[in-house]
Amino acid sequence: MTTAEPAVRDEEADTLFYGLEGLRGLLLAVSGGSDSTALLVLAARWAKKRKRGPKLLAVTVDHGLRPEAKREAAAVKRLARRLGVPHRTLRWSGRKPKTGLQEAARIARYSLLAQAALRVGYDHILTAHTLDDQAETVLLRLARGSGLTGLAGMAHASAVPIGGDTAVFLVRPLLRVPKSRLVATLKAAGIGHSEDPTNRDPRFARARWRSLMPALAQEGLDARGLTRLAMRVRRAEATIEFAVGAARAALAPAPWPERGPIVFEAARFGDLPAEVALRLLGRAVAQTGNEGPVELAKLEELYEVLRQARRPLRRTLAGALITLMSDRLTVERAPARRRRIARAAGNSRFTK
Repeated sequence: MTTAEPAVRDEEADTLFYGLEGLRGLLLAVSGGSDSTALLVLAARWAKKRKRGPKLLAVTVDHGLRPEAKREAAAVKRLARRLGVPHRTLRWSGRKPKTGLQEAARIARYSLLAQAALRVGYDHILTAHTLDDQAETVLLRLARGSGLTGLAGMAHASAVPIGGDTAVFLVRPLLRVPKSRLVATLKAAGIGHSEDPTNRDPRFARARWRSLMPALAQEGLDARGLTRLAMRVRRAEATIEFAVGAARAALAPAPWPERGPIVFEAARFGDLPAEVALRLLGRAVAQTGNEGPVELAKLEELYEVLRQARRPLRRTLAGALITLMSDRLTVERAPARRRRIARAAGNSRFTK
């Protein structure tokens, strides 16, 4: 017999929202589901207890994908009014893609939320990602062959770039709270919530992983264990990034020009631990190249070629030209003609 999870107490909310009390305002992303509705309830209670707490604004994004969405947004508006929180509904207009719909909807949602935050002068958006969401994220990224950065899961806070030097911060105060406790919180308060059917739609990878979670938990791989793994990976990730920064300062300390060249002493680069060298190389390629993000698998392939090379070589990756000589490794912008050749060849060949 399993014990029912307890509701989140007000004193726990003080801990969950710790560090946010001095801000001017907080934008709450509230879809109407159990998690975001609980976020709205907990944040409203927390802010009400403070004489000079931050102002709150609840925002619901209607993606225009389900006819029920308008009714759900209206329900959130009514609840927000009861709690004394202003509310706005934003709509994702325009044509919707036929493939990658969930990812496109996610990008549109964050863009709309960020724009709304800027309009009211707030710098922080709160989302209701839970411990269960973190576990599913780790599994999704593991299945896709992610590196350590991906397996660290979602951060408690992260920047959402908007353009130029402007950014807002995405904060996930409920990231260590199980979904069941949020449901219990709403039940104790007598507050209902909506259910998005796409959360159970097997066409979407996250829904398929969610359906597997009970079986995985029986084998010891439950949400808490996966979240603990993400926390430990994040701790290791921070250590590695510190080492990469130290390696950069030691091997190429000067400011890196946009197009390069960035030059490393070949022997010292070769002595670096593999993960540190790989990331340092990735930073140099990202700095000088102009063909988008550096794919981890291709970066690993390049690093292995460099590591095993017994003679000078040249190779391109993501718009960067990497040249290994006996005494130095140079990373710079690839000439236009070379980039065309690289694209035609699938970026799989290199010359001496």
